[in-house]
Amino acid sequence: MVNPVLLLAVPLGLAFLTPLLAFISDRIARYVPVAGMLFNCVVSVSLIPSVLNRPIIVQTGGFAPPFGINLVAGPLGITLAAVIALVGLAVSVYGLAYVKEGATVKYHVLYLLLLTGATGVVLTGDIFNLFVFYEILCISSYALVAYSGDKNGVEAAVKYLIQGSIGSGLALIGIAILYGVFGTLNMADIARNIGSTGILNTTLFIALAFMVAGFGVEAAVFPLNAWLPDAHSSAPAPISAILSGIAIKVGIYVVVRIVFTVFGAPSMFMLLVVIGVVTLLIGEMSAFSQNNIKRMLAYSSVGQVGLIVFALGMATTGGISGGLFQIISHALAKSLLFLATGYMIYRSGSMEISSLQGMGKRMPLTCCAFTIGAFSLVGLPPFAGFPGKFMIVRAAIAQQQHLFTFLIALVLFGTIIEACYFFRIVQAAYFTGPREEPDAGKQRREEAPLFALAPMLGLLVFIIALGVYPEPVIRLLDSCAAELLNRFDYIKGVLG
Repeated sequence: MVNPVLLLAVPLGLAFLTPLLAFISDRIARYVPVAGMLFNCVVSVSLIPSVLNRPIIVQTGGFAPPFGINLVAGPLGITLAAVIALVGLAVSVYGLAYVKEGATVKYHVLYLLLLTGATGVVLTGDIFNLFVFYEILCISSYALVAYSGDKNGVEAAVKYLIQGSIGSGLALIGIAILYGVFGTLNMADIARNIGSTGILNTTLFIALAFMVAGFGVEAAVFPLNAWLPDAHSSAPAPISAILSGIAIKVGIYVVVRIVFTVFGAPSMFMLLVVIGVVTLLIGEMSAFSQNNIKRMLAYSSVGQVGLIVFALGMATTGGISGGLFQIISHALAKSLLFLATGYMIYRSGSMEISSLQGMGKRMPLTCCAFTIGAFSLVGLPPFAGFPGKFMIVRAAIAQQQHLFTFLIALVLFGTIIEACYFFRIVQAAYFTGPREEPDAGKQRREEAPLFALAPMLGLLVFIIALGVYPEPVIRLLDSCAAELLNRFDYIKGVLG
């Protein structure tokens, strides 16, 4: 059996090896992220059958938990690691054609560090180590948002840096409080001690509030999402795809892991439900009012985050499975949308939605990929977004409470708003005549290059496959939901 530590060691080693390979050939350095993410894809998928039987606990330095830093490769961690690797692979292939100017070697190094940080967050069993990997992800993200070096990119990166640093500071204070109370940083050991105290006292509640608020910045839940529209709209298309497809999902994972596993705080569940619905409505209404397509997609991600948090906050197997399915489908669809948008903007020369008129005839494959990604986010069958939203609605109805009936009505209202702004773009691309400009050159009528089309078509295939045959993934996610709901099994699996 492959050691899960390779999911961290290989991409991290390749990140430091990339500058050395660049001395030999820049072409070789370009393919390093592709090789790293392909390796992670294969390893993470191969580990899924093993972790369904029992979690794999990796001890570092020979010290058994709680005395040493350990990795916990359970169903949830390995599943998210596989999603990170898959999206990371698709975006890295896309970058072969898209990232050709500027400090390309530094781009590839930061890209690998970002994905290493994201993978480390979902696999670590140590709360301070979680913070370290989280910071690797965030710092890499700050630099990559400013990669283009233009005014908008630098300004967005600074805003992201300021808000992210405040969030990191709050999270670190919460971790320090826990260490001061329990004298341990192992999440299972902290959970065991909190479980023995009964309800949360004032000190523990403050620690929980600081950590949820701090890590919630990266999750982009309202009102902590102010950084996201500028960062996503100003970053290069591949980085926008990673931020929306991976980074904010990692933030959600951290918040959920802390609430469900570390603190076991059922009093927070209804708060998550309410925050989720409010985040969804604000995100969807903000997206509806946008004329800039990348800002529209950014606010759409806020809405999707709200839906995911709402589902996870129900704290039932059906709700958590639906929320996790939505994480996967949104990671695939939103990454596809940002990748397709990158070349649509490049060909049209503008981010304005009005500039995409007639784009369906100029770039038929790219626009088809965009359309399927949009239909999946809206929740139309037979695409991946439909099973996830159906599971969430069914879980809410199963609560048999008037409050959840009202909330799911608000969620469906948000979906209608989402459909309106996505259909507006589809209408502009396919059912509106192209804007003729006197200096329109032949290049603007070209399809995206093969290295860009290949990952888009790959993501498209996954979206359709998940929509048509979701049962295997749903069974896997039921195991992930059980890991979150049965925190004492998690404690026993780590500590023995």
